[in-house]
Amino acid sequence: MAEIAAAVQTLKLLADETRLRIIWNLLHGEHSVNALAEHLDMQPAAVSHHLAKLRLSGVVSTRRDGNHIYYSAHDDHVEALVQEALHHAEHLDAHPAHHQTGSVRST
Repeated sequence: MAEIAAAVQTLKLLADETRLRIIWNLLHGEHSVNALAEHLDMQPAAVSHHLAKLRLSGVVSTRRDGNHIYYSAHDDHVEALVQEALHHAEHLDAHPAHHQTGSVRST
């Protein structure tokens, strides 16, 4: 199924810690490469490499202002996926009852 293959590609793209951190920062507003590099404590060239992958996949978009390029989150579905993944991670230590295996919903 094409949908499964596309979902796998999206999850692979997000499985990288740096790209996940970039998207998380972009959920709070647009950033330049240098601002993201500062937030992530990384070199701008490394951040640019990850941003290129995210841009080519349609996850982020760009806006040029003179010599500066600003990146922003562009895909609402990926934004929601990232927010849910991070929300899920926050609950891993707490183990709330509604997150236990026995309460899985059937489709």
